[in-house]
Amino acid sequence: MSYYFLSHPYISIAERRRNAEREVAKLKKRGQSIAPVRIEDRTIAKSFWGQAWCANLERYSDYENRLPRGRSYVRNGSVVDLQIGKGEVAAMVAGSELYKINVSIAPVAKARWKCICRDCAGSIDSLVELLQGRLAKGVMDRVCREGDGLFPSPGEIEFACSCPDWADMCKHVSAVLYGVGARLDAKPQLLFVLRGVDENELIANAGRDSPLSRAPPGAAKVLNDTDVVALFGLEMANTVGLDDTNAPKPKELKRSKPVKRSKLPRNDKVGGAPASSQDNASRGSRGRPDPKSVSLVLARKRRANRRAHGAA
Repeated sequence: MSYYFLSHPYISIAERRRNAEREVAKLKKRGQSIAPVRIEDRTIAKSFWGQAWCANLERYSDYENRLPRGRSYVRNGSVVDLQIGKGEVAAMVAGSELYKINVSIAPVAKARWKCICRDCAGSIDSLVELLQGRLAKGVMDRVCREGDGLFPSPGEIEFACSCPDWADMCKHVSAVLYGVGARLDAKPQLLFVLRGVDENELIANAGRDSPLSRAPPGAAKVLNDTDVVALFGLEMANTVGLDDTNAPKPKELKRSKPVKRSKLPRNDKVGGAPASSQDNASRGSRGRPDPKSVSLVLARKRRANRRAHGAA
């Protein structure tokens, strides 16, 4: 058992809360501006940025042994003051006494930040969307990516605590790190301050195509001829695309040959019914003279000629 545990016996959560309240009252009386971390329920962080910060801490095995005690401390209000500045977190945590903690975080390298901004260009429409965490999945994955994202790795974090615990990360430091996640719920812009970058650079190229979403237009994103016809409610046998500048010229229409009309049979009417005998007779009379009438006419001419010779 270490000297720390021998000289500092266990203090209940209720006692730590009372100690924290007394220390806060003393600091306020001195005129010192303090910003305690208040957790309403057991959920430390609820926003995208706060949860992403806490998840980043828990992904590293370097911290897994000390983080549970830190969660307990931050939940019971032991972080009585937490100030976030550029590359630094200064805090005070109430335990058996008031301990001062300092966390230094390296700024994001310029080349790394430019790469993040380039990859996210055009994917974030406004600063409000950025700070509220209303981002596309590709952007979320990019800023949270291990190693070259926006969140720090253990090698970029250094910390110190005034407590006598000889562990690399004591529970007070762990509580402060979780306190940062809780603070980002209310002030997400502090993450960019802490990492030494300007969040406005992520939205500087709003409206441009994002490499995260840049891809050849798929069939579902382009209206083809069928979609255009359906869109306008038309029914067409052959459709032409919207851009027909390169469309092949229509072939000249050739005149079609006249259609031959079929002749009806002489002995049939239109409709297929057989012709009557009277119809046939009338058509025959119109076609050639009647022999009886011809002979009658000739007889009349002969009688007329005889009368003319007798008179002479």
